[in-house]
Amino acid sequence: MTDDQLLRYSRHILLDEIGIEGQERLLAAHALVIGAGGLGSPVALYLASAGIGHITLVDDDTVDLTNLQRQIAHTTTRIGMAKVDSAKQSILAINPAVVVTPVRARADTDLLSRLVARADVVLDCCDNFATRHAVNAACVKHRKPLVSGAAIRFDGQLAVYDPRDAQSPCYACIFPPDDNFEEARCATMGVFAPLVGIIGTMQAAEALKLLSQAGQPLTGRLLMLDARSMEWSAMRVSRNAACSVCSGTHSDQPNS
Repeated sequence: MTDDQLLRYSRHILLDEIGIEGQERLLAAHALVIGAGGLGSPVALYLASAGIGHITLVDDDTVDLTNLQRQIAHTTTRIGMAKVDSAKQSILAINPAVVVTPVRARADTDLLSRLVARADVVLDCCDNFATRHAVNAACVKHRKPLVSGAAIRFDGQLAVYDPRDAQSPCYACIFPPDDNFEEARCATMGVFAPLVGIIGTMQAAEALKLLSQAGQPLTGRLLMLDARSMEWSAMRVSRNAACSVCSGTHSDQPNS
């Protein structure tokens, strides 16, 4: 670790749970962030500030005036710019040592399979049910930990799904892909601006814990926030033995 890195990350290094070894793990890590909007903005900025060595951003959208109420990685002068390119500028302004790979594309099955295989942790910051399931399936296939966040209106959710853990459910165990799910979008339902910051920051925290091996990850629990009253609730979640995505994936694999 260089003198500049020792100084930049000194507040992490002072933490017994992280220290130099944990910080070096972060510097060597590759995080894949799906979505560069409301959740993806704080995720990307905090991962960068914490010293994640390589961040890949996936999003096919451009910056719009309506995004600026909550998507803090973007600015008024970047309206019309690809979100991944805008977010890259913000990341490098905070930490120019981070390698940022912007991927301006829709996260389809083929792309996700390639990108997830190369990542150490995946953060789902997208805004639609189909993509969430595609991300989850790729993480199960490649046995990569997934940090999932969601935010709409005043309601937020956060969970960690880790296919390396035989006890961990996957996203499809909790939200089956064949459920008759009614999609809710910010464009029609609205979203409380700080809510995406709260959930996105916590996603970044869970990813940093996984990568640095600090603390206990959220695996096996689903956190839900009602920001109207600022009350959290939590529920234990377990694997579904009949899950169409992850059932049978641990039959011949040891825990890690």
